Amino acid sequence: MDNCIFCKIAHHEIPGKIVYEDDLCMAFLDLSQTTDGHTLVVPKQHFSNILEVDHQTLSHMMEVVQKVALQIQENLHAKGFNMITNMNEVAGQTVPHFHIHIIPRYQSNDGFQATYHDRSQEVDLDGIYQKIMKSE
Repeated sequence: MDNCIFCKIAHHEIPGKIVYEDDLCMAFLDLSQTTDGHTLVVPKQHFSNILEVDHQTLSHMMEVVQKVALQIQENLHAKGFNMITNMNEVAGQTVPHFHIHIIPRYQSNDGFQATYHDRSQEVDLDGIYQKIMKSE
């Protein structure tokens, strides 16, 4: 994609703080630095979201996520991580190029929140299950 900022970084058309690179993907520091070491892992080939990525690339990217997270844990002493991918604008995806966030966590009150709400008393779990498992 011509105007994709992540494609431009992946093809070295614009600079990035690259912490890992191979033929399929690249990891670089996110400019926002939600926490110190916040890193993005992106495929070099343009895919808009996770559902478009081929299995080989996706599998390889997860290996890279693990490798980079270990490097961050060892060198920055992170105590935990959030690994997140957002798909489409409704879910918070701001750059339409598939990417996985590695967000190191150093303390629970570091300003980053991924909040999950218990809706178990409000939903029909069996009904949702049946809809997901419905074969067409």
